[in-house]
Amino acid sequence: MKQMNKRVQPHKNGQPQAESVERRPSNKGNSGQTTGSGTQRPPTTSRGLDRIREAAKKDPALKFTNLMHHITTDLLSEAYRGLNPKAAAGADEVTWDEYGEGLEERLQVVHELVQSGTYRARPSKRVYISKLDGRKRPIGIAALEDKIVQQALVWVLQSIYEVDFKGYNYGFRPGRGQHHALDAIYVAITQRKVNYVLDADIRNYFDTLDHEWLMKFVEHRVGDSRVLRLVRKFLRAGVSEDGKWSKTVVGTPQGAVISPLLANIYLHYVLDLWADWWRRRRARGEVYIVRYADDFVMGFQYRADAERLLRELKERLVKFNLELHEEKTRLIEFGRFAEEDREKDGKGKPETFDFLGFTHICSKKRNGKFKLRRKTMGKRARAKLHEVRTQLKSNIHRSVMDTGKWLRSVFQGHLNYYGVPGNRNATGAFRTELAKAWLHSLRRRSQKGQSMTWVKFCRYFSIWIPSVCTVHPYPNERLRV
Repeated sequence: MKQMNKRVQPHKNGQPQAESVERRPSNKGNSGQTTGSGTQRPPTTSRGLDRIREAAKKDPALKFTNLMHHITTDLLSEAYRGLNPKAAAGADEVTWDEYGEGLEERLQVVHELVQSGTYRARPSKRVYISKLDGRKRPIGIAALEDKIVQQALVWVLQSIYEVDFKGYNYGFRPGRGQHHALDAIYVAITQRKVNYVLDADIRNYFDTLDHEWLMKFVEHRVGDSRVLRLVRKFLRAGVSEDGKWSKTVVGTPQGAVISPLLANIYLHYVLDLWADWWRRRRARGEVYIVRYADDFVMGFQYRADAERLLRELKERLVKFNLELHEEKTRLIEFGRFAEEDREKDGKGKPETFDFLGFTHICSKKRNGKFKLRRKTMGKRARAKLHEVRTQLKSNIHRSVMDTGKWLRSVFQGHLNYYGVPGNRNATGAFRTELAKAWLHSLRRRSQKGQSMTWVKFCRYFSIWIPSVCTVHPYPNERLRV
């Protein structure tokens, strides 16, 4: 195997490799991230939460036995004001505005119930959203009061676990988002010794998470019995579907405020700590990992390491009642030398892999050097365009101004996510398809629409829809590597 980037020290020097990619001194204190967050940020004015955080930093083995008093009426009020006022109502059918009437009295009652241990969690309302493969994903919408209590509880627990979580865990954490994860895997592939990529996904993770194992993991750091009982109440609240209640014995509802944190805690112990130990103790070459929720990518210097880890990972997940999604988990040859090596072996071009909405492709710059190309996943773009065409058809008689404003928000949202360096062609193609869809809709409104030419419409379209541009910086700039 060819030598790659000799300036980088091997992983056995004691520094976790993903943290070295992000230029972090250790897995503690994962600060320095500056853009979008996957979760609501914790309050910055709570001295109590600051003290928890400092104690957690000082002693990684400390078990917190007195946490409940940090859930104050002020913290509950901040949690309420941080919720999305336009979010769908849960099983109680109470909206944000309705709950805000007499807010102080309501929160005082909630606070007393929580502190006395008599608070009762309501079942989540189950709804379904369509997935790209045509299946339905169950989402649990919690009652608004439960959202408030869950958010306050999350902030308390985050003060502990944000210190513990590994640097390569990017999902649903304050100050972190998908683009940080995308940048980290970009830097690993382009600047480190990565020749093979394991693209992995855990089957039905949120629906199969084991409650007993989860509580054991939480108890490593939390010894406050009232907090533990509150966590159990949310896990066992059940779901309400078409007016019928059903018990939940495994899993945590996707859509619940507390679910992302609990899911992160579970994989912290099941995957992150184990993977970090594995690459320091068993790997022959360099190993990198980037995880966003249950979707993770690993880069390897040697194929033997990748195959061995995959075998042992499957065994470990079974122990905790999880399994890899076989159809979505692949080990491929990928990296700076993949095209050259595969050409010698007569294997054709390197395979691609999808991660967080982008297809990653081995490509070349004009000077012939390796380039990692990131392109909008085709099925994601097609699904969104299908949704837009359906909406245009349903609202064919809306005013041009209203439709223009709506399409502007659609494209700006698309650009805000997919506008990464090197993806201008894909975002431009999406913009063009939006224009075609709108022109088709206008022409269907009346016979006069037939006289509008494509050239004339494009001038008209440009008034409403912003131009294609690159929104995000290069990964090296964001991570300051």
